Amino acid sequence: MFFAFGRKAVPAQRRTPVAYAVVLMSALMAQGAAAQTAAPAQADGSADESAANVKLDKIVVSGNRASEAQAKVKETPGNISVITSDELSRGRNATLADILAFQPGVVAESVGGNDAIKISVRGSGVLSGTGVFREGIKFLIDGLPVTGPGGTTPDMLNYQGLASVDVLRSGNSFQYGALYLGGGINATTHTGYTAPGFRVRQEFGSWHYFKTTLSYGGVVGDFDYYLNAQKSESKGYRNWSHADSKGYVANLGYRISPKLTARVELRYREMYYQNPGSLTLTQLNQDPRQAAASSVNASSGTRPGTFWGAVKATYTFDDQATLDLGYSHYHYPHINDRETKTGQPGYWDWHDNSYTARYSRVDQWWGHESRTDVSYNGTEEPVGQAHTVSGADNSVLVADRTFKGSYDRALSVGNDFAITPELWLTSGLAFISVRRTTFYRYNTTYPNLPSSDYRDTDWAPRVGLRYALSPDVQVFGNITRSIDPPLNWRYSIDSTTKQITNLQDQKGNTFEVGIRGQVGIVSGGVTLYRINVQHELLSVVDEEATALNGGIIQTRTFNATTPTRHQGVELAADVRLWHSPGGGQVVWRNAYTYNDNRYVGDSRLGNSRLPGLPPQFYQAKLQYDHPEGFYANLNLKAQKGAPLDYTNSAYAPGYAIWGATFGYVAPDQRWNAYLDFKNLANRKYVAVSGTTFDAAGVRDRQTYSPGDGFGVFAGVEYRF
Repeated sequence: MFFAFGRKAVPAQRRTPVAYAVVLMSALMAQGAAAQTAAPAQADGSADESAANVKLDKIVVSGNRASEAQAKVKETPGNISVITSDELSRGRNATLADILAFQPGVVAESVGGNDAIKISVRGSGVLSGTGVFREGIKFLIDGLPVTGPGGTTPDMLNYQGLASVDVLRSGNSFQYGALYLGGGINATTHTGYTAPGFRVRQEFGSWHYFKTTLSYGGVVGDFDYYLNAQKSESKGYRNWSHADSKGYVANLGYRISPKLTARVELRYREMYYQNPGSLTLTQLNQDPRQAAASSVNASSGTRPGTFWGAVKATYTFDDQATLDLGYSHYHYPHINDRETKTGQPGYWDWHDNSYTARYSRVDQWWGHESRTDVSYNGTEEPVGQAHTVSGADNSVLVADRTFKGSYDRALSVGNDFAITPELWLTSGLAFISVRRTTFYRYNTTYPNLPSSDYRDTDWAPRVGLRYALSPDVQVFGNITRSIDPPLNWRYSIDSTTKQITNLQDQKGNTFEVGIRGQVGIVSGGVTLYRINVQHELLSVVDEEATALNGGIIQTRTFNATTPTRHQGVELAADVRLWHSPGGGQVVWRNAYTYNDNRYVGDSRLGNSRLPGLPPQFYQAKLQYDHPEGFYANLNLKAQKGAPLDYTNSAYAPGYAIWGATFGYVAPDQRWNAYLDFKNLANRKYVAVSGTTFDAAGVRDRQTYSPGDGFGVFAGVEYRF
């Protein structure tokens, strides 16, 4: 086994994931090369017949991937994946953590049953815990951002009404101006074409979990429509973890002419969730369902009414070149910790305007196919403000500041060039401009109000290659630069200097190589990556701010003064262990992530690992699919413990939890149902751990968020 769950195993296992990856890559490349050379060996020139003889059987796994999704993956010289709604319908779909399961390189954990999850791609957003804005990843809906200069609020991360989700790791999200270390995650919404008719889906389960989704779509002439309404509620596994939300989606399209189409999309959501806080290891082992005393009646998130609206138009020229234009407005007010009487509730209001333009064309250069994209992606923040209050009735103003005028802008040019039909060169160059403003209008502690107006411009090149060893096996590699600007609200007053925290962009260079495809009974891929980072954005617990907020954990952000390095292995493998002539099969599905995120030669910390993320993360399931639609699986989720501090003096405990799923999909696809069992052994375990600078070897700190115990969930969907 290449997976271990104890800190003592770390030195012995350090090279093992890479070694396994190299062995698997070598085997796939050898098989691919053999397949490629087999076809020309026919004396009669029947290469097509020979290729057919070595063509690999297709493995059918839970959820059929559309041909467009497969093409999208093959046309990218890096590790991306596409998740379809059919896959997600076969089990609980409560949060983004459920959606992003079985995605190598992605660590997504929900600790309160709500959408404010902890998520990281290739070690991005190390500084972020749960319940705060996400960073290090650009989130999009239909190619338009829901990430702005303030980060990503969880309001729209339930991805309601989705048809598919693209996970675009690191520089593989180049076309969207998503130049962050973690890349981008783009959700595509259903239309009247992809989800016609009336659909109702009901989910329910442990801890009073209920989720109802109604949708209706159709096509009338040149007009198509898709409407979706959703209500979700859960009391949560832990005390003080109630979550409640409702949302609406409308996606309307019109074919104005054979060359011009337009689409309007509207989303609205209200959300409330309670944050049960962190426990010590002793408290977690005694009763993982308890909430931290400082969080009860104090720590929560309220989204009173979030609106996202977008307009898109696509024009096709006579030469089949296309021009896509898009505009979106995102208004997301929120209230932090509104119930607290000892802390300081925060009232925030944000307005983001985003503009996108993309011109795409296909040409023949010297007899070779060339695909060119010119894109602009920009998000402006005309309104961004926050005020903090205190007092028994929250009537005392503590601080008031604005972030107005912050923006993200990216202009990029990209090209895919066919050197040969099997070998493609990808190149690109992006120019980035960012601005982060923080102006204090009032602060009761610091009468001399500081301000900050940070601006930066930079460029990010990209170059990559992909080569088809055979019709079913492809190797790829790329080098891409990433730019991660700080979130504007992280520019806050430093209690020591009484000035705004001095933060700058985090910049990294990503090197990525991999292989994907299908050989015999194995389908999947392996990717190796290394990211050399300068000025990485990190965080530690701010003890003074935590005390001012009644014990609710607060953090402080800083740039690393020495280089850091993110490197790892991403392995996805579906192994068909058995199949019958009638279509039944047993498939073993694997998703493995090896994270090695650390300082490089720091004068004090040496090569210590960065805290907060598990060095190894593994998901697997053994599934039986019956040809008539019944399926059942036994699944495993496991991880090694993450460092608690920058000195690596203490580690969180690792875990391994088992689950099982049973379900049925009608042959005519009219209805489906599932029964999902989570954490079969009811194990007490740490899902997420916080960070401190130096734990001094003390493991039993108030920094752990428990995972959910044993739970049973069921769902049924019917399509009229």
